[in-house]
Amino acid sequence: MTSKQTAARIYQEIAKLYPDARCELHYTNPLELLVAIMLSAQTTDVSVNKITPTLNQKYKTINEYALVTQEELENDLRHLGLYKNKAENIRKMAIKVLNEFAGEIPTNQQELETLPGVGRKTANVFLAECCHVPRIAVDTHVSRVSTRLGFASEKDTPEKIEKKLMKLFPEDVWIDLHHKLIFFGRYFCKAKKPNCINCPIISDCQKPQL
Repeated sequence: MTSKQTAARIYQEIAKLYPDARCELHYTNPLELLVAIMLSAQTTDVSVNKITPTLNQKYKTINEYALVTQEELENDLRHLGLYKNKAENIRKMAIKVLNEFAGEIPTNQQELETLPGVGRKTANVFLAECCHVPRIAVDTHVSRVSTRLGFASEKDTPEKIEKKLMKLFPEDVWIDLHHKLIFFGRYFCKAKKPNCINCPIISDCQKPQL
């Protein structure tokens, strides 16, 4: 397991590469953010951002998502992977928010995770981005980078990786750490052909591909 001192040094090196790392999903309010996060499952942010302008223009309220038919919403999402499941979850999420939360998206972790299609990762991203609550959401990039750098084991579940990262890093950097690990994994330490030859922390890597 990487020490806190080593983890801090690694964080600083990644921060130099991506000082302005941030959420790349486009949104202007909590509803748009939650829908975008739900759509981003196994889909790139770029693909999500291509359809959300039209989607956000058509569905401005939680009520409109609750009233739309499954067939119509599927058609709106047809260019995304898993669009049928995503359409169903978004509709059910909207109905539950209307019926159980008076139309307001909850900002409590446990309540968020009761919404259809909203798991721990989605809830963490929403709380960190919308409410600025310290959270570390573990997606495929965070998971890959964490195991390569020795922050976690390949056998660890996303929740276990999250807990290990929370122990390694101070709470005040959790949100920023999440974004920087995503950028590092998305653009530098890729799943295939990572840029190991130019990596400033290659000596810390458990699986260098030189």
